[in-house]
Amino acid sequence: MALFPFLVNVVAISLSGVMAPGPVTAATLTYGARSRLAGMWIAIGHGILEMPLIFLLMIGLAPYLKMDGFKVVVGLVGGTFLLWMVFGMIQQARHPNPLAAAPTKAGPIATGFALSASSPYFLFWWASTGLILTSQAKELGWLAFGLFALVHWLCDLLWLTILSLTAFHGRQFLNDRNQRIILYGCGAVMAWFAVMFLMDSIHLIFR
Repeated sequence: MALFPFLVNVVAISLSGVMAPGPVTAATLTYGARSRLAGMWIAIGHGILEMPLIFLLMIGLAPYLKMDGFKVVVGLVGGTFLLWMVFGMIQQARHPNPLAAAPTKAGPIATGFALSASSPYFLFWWASTGLILTSQAKELGWLAFGLFALVHWLCDLLWLTILSLTAFHGRQFLNDRNQRIILYGCGAVMAWFAVMFLMDSIHLIFR
């Protein structure tokens, strides 16, 4: 495959992944209501983990990401972290002025890193679909590999920035009640993923 068609595939596959609703989407909307640049900072935190991970996949990390023991640990840690985020969102929603309260003590960069590191789905994506793209990039050479990593991250940056800008500029149309509804909705999304992460881990332990 030539470089340009490969990069087109990278954009299409990357956007299909990053645009799927999940914990990072919920966190970006929550932080974005307070800061228009929150999406950028969350993408940076995400990239701090993702860039070394791509390199490690290239040198053979993928089999370890598929080990049951690794999945159990990540699922338990990830589920617990998401529940902590949910608690923070509930506290924020109960604040007299919801947007004046921070959802958690963690900033958007730390949140982007932690949500990525504690997501079994994110790690499994890289151990499967991401590994295929990494292998194709490696075959095309170091330039292709570097462009692959950059283009993939830019897709994350673009989408998360759009989300945070939308949340920030849309807040002027929301009263306190609607702000609370959005926060509870984002919290419900995170709670659902937390339960899924924990249930998957428990299933692996007792199967």
